[in-house]
Amino acid sequence: MHPHKHSSIPMVLLLIGMLTSLVACDLPMQPNPASTYPPRPTIIWPSVTPSPTVTVTPTPEPSPTFTPTPIATETPAATPTLTPTPLPLDLQLDVFEDLWRVINNTYVYPDFNGVDWNAVYTEFRQRIEAGLDNAGFYQAMYEMITRLGDEHSFYLSPEAVAEEEANYAGQHDYVGIGVLISAVPERNRAVILSVFNDSPAEAAGIQPRDAILSVDGTPILDEEGYLRNIVRGPEGTTITLVVQTPGQETREIAVTRQRITGATPVTYSVITSPAGLRIGYILLVTFDDSTVDEQVGDALRAMTVEGPLDGLVLDNRMNGGGSNTVVEPILGYFSGGVMGHFVSRQEERPLSIRANDINGSQEVPLVVLVGSGSASFGEIFPGVLQDSGRAHIIGVTTDGNVEILWGYDFDDGSQVWIASETFRPYYHPEQNWEASGIIPDETVPGEFDENTLENDPPVIAAMTYFESLP
Repeated sequence: MHPHKHSSIPMVLLLIGMLTSLVACDLPMQPNPASTYPPRPTIIWPSVTPSPTVTVTPTPEPSPTFTPTPIATETPAATPTLTPTPLPLDLQLDVFEDLWRVINNTYVYPDFNGVDWNAVYTEFRQRIEAGLDNAGFYQAMYEMITRLGDEHSFYLSPEAVAEEEANYAGQHDYVGIGVLISAVPERNRAVILSVFNDSPAEAAGIQPRDAILSVDGTPILDEEGYLRNIVRGPEGTTITLVVQTPGQETREIAVTRQRITGATPVTYSVITSPAGLRIGYILLVTFDDSTVDEQVGDALRAMTVEGPLDGLVLDNRMNGGGSNTVVEPILGYFSGGVMGHFVSRQEERPLSIRANDINGSQEVPLVVLVGSGSASFGEIFPGVLQDSGRAHIIGVTTDGNVEILWGYDFDDGSQVWIASETFRPYYHPEQNWEASGIIPDETVPGEFDENTLENDPPVIAAMTYFESLP
C-alpha cells in the first residue's frame, strides 16, 4: 500500500453531471446520498498499496484530494458503485484484511472511539465468507468504516477513486452548465461558488453568490437537503433554472448544456475601500484541485499589475479542505517556516512551509474569512496564519475538523482515507482545534449566499480593519 494526504468538508462543484459528493448539480460541495463516498476529512494524505501483512509506515507523497461537504454532517449511507468484473473471494478477503489492519495500526484514536475493533473483524469476515457481490462487498467496507463513528474517514470504490483523481488533476470533463455549487439546506437552495470560463452559465450571466432554487420546476435540493442530480444531462439539451442574486427577486434563466472541461476556477477581484485603499479579494472554495495554488499565484500577480495591494482578503468560508500539496504552496505565498506539527500515535512531523513572495504577498496585510463551511485544511490554513500572527481572522467559529487523513490504495483499485493524525499549532501548542474550531479575532456573522460582495458584513469588516492599520 502507498499513502496520500487529505483535508475535509464537502463541497459542491456544480460541474453538472458528476454523481459524487461534489457533483449533484453540475459540481457540488456537499455529500450526496447517491454518491459512492462520504464527505472528506481534512488534512494530509498518503497512499498505501496493500500488502499481505500490513505494517504501515506511510511515506507522504503527492496524491489526489477529495472534495468536502459544506458542513460536516452525519454521513448518509452510500450506494457503492459496481465494478464490472466480479471480485473473487480471495481478493475480497485480501482487501478486507488490509483495510482492517490499516485502521488497527494507524487510526488516530487507539480506543477506536470505544468500538471493539476485533469484534468488527470477526463480523465482517463472516459476512464476506458468506458470499457478497461487488456492490455488497463495497457497501460492507463502507459500513465497516462508519462503525468508527467518524465523520472524517471514508472509503472509495475503484470508480470513485478514478473520478477523484481526474478532479484533483483539474481535468473535469462532463456535460453541464459549468458551475461549482454548495447546498444551503436551511434556505432550500444551492449557492454558486464559481463559474467556469466560457461556460453556458457564464454566458447566461450567472455569477458566484447567485443561488439556484429549482431546475425545470424541481427543487434543487431533495427533502433531506441534498443536491439533486438534475443539472447535468445530455449535451445540447436546455434546462430552465430559477436563480436568485442576493437581495433581488428570483428570475428564470434558460441554459443549454454543453461539455465542460478544465480546472475549478479561482475567483478574484480588486476592491476599493471607502478610504481609497486597493484591497485584493480571493475566494478559496477548495484545496482539492491541484491547479488552485497556481491560480492563486496568478491572481496575486494580476491584482498587483497596477501597483501593490494595501490589503488582501482570502474568503475561506466555503472551503471544505483538500490536499496538503495544494495548501502548502498557498501558505508559502504569505508565510514560511515551521507552522505546526502533524501528530500520530507513533510520531510527529512538522508542517514546513517554503516562503515564495509574489509582488509583496509576504508583507501585505492579510484577512482570512472563516465560517461553518470551513473545514479540514480549510481550518488549518487560517489557523496557522492566525497562530503565527500573519493574518487577522474574521467570521464565525469553525466546526473543528482538523484531523489528517492518510489514504491507502488496495489491490482492487479501491481506497480508504483514515484519520491518522491531529494537528498541533506551533506557537500555541496547547490549543486543540479539533475541539474548539478556529476562533476568529473578530466575530462577524454573514453567510456567503445571503450577501453580494459589496454588502457582505465580513468583507466590510475586513475593509474597516485595513483602514484602521497604521
